Amino acid sequence: MRLRIGLAQLNAHVGNLKGNLDKAKNALDIAQENKADILVFPELFLVGYPPEDLVLKTGFLDDTKKSLNDFISYSKGKETISVIGNLDFDVDAYNSAYVVYNGKESAKYHKIYLPNYSVFDEKRYFSPGHSPLMIELENKLKIGVTVCEDIWVPNGPAVDLAEMGAHVIVNISASPYTKGKPESRLEMLKTRAAELSTWLVYVNLVGGQDEIVFDGGSVVINPFGEVVHSLPLFEEKIEFIDIDPISSTRANLREAKRRHLIYENHNVEVIKINKTIEKKDNVYKGNKKVLLLERYEEIYNALKLGLKDYIHKNGFSKVVLGLSGGMDSAFVAALAADALGAENVLGILMPSQYSSRGSIKDSYDLAKNLGIKTHTIPIRRTFESLLKELDAAFSGLPMNVAEENIQARIRGTIVMAFSNKFGHIALATGNKSEVATGYATLYGDMAGGLSPIKDVYKTEVYKLAEYFNRIKGSWVIPENVFIKAPSAELRPDQTDQDKLPPYEILDAILERYIEYEMSIDEITEDGFDVETVKYVVKLVDINEYKRRQGAPGIKVTQRAFGKDRRMPITNGYKVWW
Repeated sequence: MRLRIGLAQLNAHVGNLKGNLDKAKNALDIAQENKADILVFPELFLVGYPPEDLVLKTGFLDDTKKSLNDFISYSKGKETISVIGNLDFDVDAYNSAYVVYNGKESAKYHKIYLPNYSVFDEKRYFSPGHSPLMIELENKLKIGVTVCEDIWVPNGPAVDLAEMGAHVIVNISASPYTKGKPESRLEMLKTRAAELSTWLVYVNLVGGQDEIVFDGGSVVINPFGEVVHSLPLFEEKIEFIDIDPISSTRANLREAKRRHLIYENHNVEVIKINKTIEKKDNVYKGNKKVLLLERYEEIYNALKLGLKDYIHKNGFSKVVLGLSGGMDSAFVAALAADALGAENVLGILMPSQYSSRGSIKDSYDLAKNLGIKTHTIPIRRTFESLLKELDAAFSGLPMNVAEENIQARIRGTIVMAFSNKFGHIALATGNKSEVATGYATLYGDMAGGLSPIKDVYKTEVYKLAEYFNRIKGSWVIPENVFIKAPSAELRPDQTDQDKLPPYEILDAILERYIEYEMSIDEITEDGFDVETVKYVVKLVDINEYKRRQGAPGIKVTQRAFGKDRRMPITNGYKVWW
């Protein structure tokens, strides 16, 4: 007996109930054409993930039921069973998986384990379920249903399902991307399938939602922990594979005695569905090659997808950004041109009396290489005019960061003027090293609707730029951008290292303090100068107020500023004193 499984790795749009429903219907049509027995969608697919405070709107909840009922009606006359994510609610709301077959809701399962860490906030919105769900077909074929976090928990509902003889366990998921997660997640899934001696069908969401990117990477794993089918990262795909579900029985016989000594009590709801698995005329073989990416290819694709979906899902098509001749703006422009098309990217050059001739040339060369349109708006006269107006108030005081920031704010004003005039989203170009230390100007270079590299350290921006040039096969980002010293060019002969340690040292300290929450003493034990560490930690702590007012950025690390890392602005815990 062969079970034909469809994996619908699709890109949902939060709140776009009609758009998500149309995608679900189309996937079901494709599954029917391919004679699939079961079609698996991602978590909460019909509403999009995460729906956040939309869950608190009763009108929205009512509309989600209508959307589900529409899909159920559409399934009438079709021989494919669908497992699809949607909300359920009565007195409470639930993150649910629905089993739909031939015009009926055959079963529903409420997610038991609700994550409440990192970007997850499910206990704010949902109540947990209590009973694992198993559907049993006419052939005595047993299929367990789980949702995302349920499979991550070692002693979770999948154990009960396996002990009750599940041949296959499906997991509908919305697992966000961070660096290296595709590989670590895959290892967890392989371990889970092997220890449970059952087939595991894992279908993950793909696409960008605000700061979060979902990377897909759906897989089918056999009872021995071997990948038999793998879908690509960061792409929508609907694919099918035939599996021999009885092989789980053979694997389970070898492990059953050992596992029955550990687990005895089960609270599994078993729902029977009047469907027989028919013999197939042909065999859909899987793609056994695991489609992982190298480090910077992975990060680049996450940023590209996150940028593209943020722009398009919010109803825009074009972006505008300032081009300084530095690495950050160069890479963001390159990323945007790749994600959106060069015709949809506008670069603004805003040279001052402190801008080097090389930076201006590098900006023009970059724009020409990318094929993007530019405007040049010199800011010297505007800057001098403002200084003249402030002269009386600032009389007798030396020039300092106030005058430097005026230049950045003039540039921010110009970029936002183009945004307002032409309806483009403004992109801020600051990296995580700058955002972390406050080496950025509020209402200046921080101005924008999205900050694509907000979660990328400066040293990684260079690596990503190298990757971009490599895939393009030429110096699209000019060579001089890589070799000159980073500078904001807000005063004569300025470089970033006037106020910051070298980026190799800075980023290493920041990673330890932000990503791993290491103390000053722990960081210095790794060989860093104690005064340098205290200085960097102080910069991070005192600039929380700036970060709170900045544009959202695409999350690629385990501790991104925003929804993820949430520190109080008013905070008397000063470890650097």
